[in-house]
Amino acid sequence: MPFFYRLDESDPALNAPRTAANLIDLRVQLDRDVPPKTVLERLLLATWNIQAFGTTNRLEESYWYIAEILSRFDLIAIQEIKGDLSALDQVRALLGDWWDYIVTDVTEGSAGNNERLGFLFDTRKVEFGGIAGEIVLPPLKDAKGRSVAPDQIFRTPFVAGFRAGWFDFMLATAHIRFGKNKRADPARVMEIRQVADFLAKRGSRTSTWSPNLVLLGDFNIFDESSPAMDALLDAGFTVPRALSQVPSSNVGAQPRRYDQIAFRLSGQPQLQPTQAGVLDYFESVYTDDKFGSYAPGLTRADGSVPTDKRRYYQNHWRRREMSDHLLLWAEIPIEFADPYLRKHADAGPSR
Repeated sequence: MPFFYRLDESDPALNAPRTAANLIDLRVQLDRDVPPKTVLERLLLATWNIQAFGTTNRLEESYWYIAEILSRFDLIAIQEIKGDLSALDQVRALLGDWWDYIVTDVTEGSAGNNERLGFLFDTRKVEFGGIAGEIVLPPLKDAKGRSVAPDQIFRTPFVAGFRAGWFDFMLATAHIRFGKNKRADPARVMEIRQVADFLAKRGSRTSTWSPNLVLLGDFNIFDESSPAMDALLDAGFTVPRALSQVPSSNVGAQPRRYDQIAFRLSGQPQLQPTQAGVLDYFESVYTDDKFGSYAPGLTRADGSVPTDKRRYYQNHWRRREMSDHLLLWAEIPIEFADPYLRKHADAGPSR
């Protein structure tokens, strides 16, 4: 297994036989849907909004499924980490000592929803660059040229520097407000524009840690032609073809492209995802045909028993166990020894 802890059959909180059977199904799907991790050649980057990660009372087995999924990637941006870090620590323990994370402080205020943003990474492949911070928007000028404080982003975006192979980059993650249930909610569009413009200006400075920017997370974008997507692209970010063609990332009947991975590459413009995808883990865990195994103990979050258990299982309970967002990933080349050597060889004296 990708992590070294063993299922404890004596643990009353863990149904070891059921967990093992589900892990077998999940591992088969992951082998099929996600490229294998490499030592040097490619970076497997992912973003996942894990619903209420730290306050939801999940089954013990759900942490094993989450850890198995995360183990297949090198660097994951996670949204909706709550103030209590015990869930993240539990998953990290399952992954192994070579995994590390960086998280923000909790965003204050009701709009912040007691959330953190974080990066989880495999230190055998990814190196933290030593620079990290939350985005604070600079003052604006009013009609008389006076500085005025702008409205800050509800859930403060997080940016950090990383290195993987020949690729150094600034990775920024955001959880944009949803606002009204329409594709062009003005508050949502404004937040995306503020974040994208801020990062584009910061990335253009000669003093920036790296000119390569990757912006990812939950943007609550409905579709590719919405003004919310335009706000991202207008700042010079691009969503490569490999990513723009993947299925929607929300769990539900309506297809929504809530989650995005966008690039603004100045230092290494040849970096483009070679593969990308959305992982629908409900093909393997908490599937419709496994309802009977969970039905006896199935309750709402408040402990009450739903009238229609099967419907509640499909539309609410299993999302509480995993998430209401699917994981979005991209595979990025990071080994450029040959182009580097050819560049220097061509610049030398002819033989």
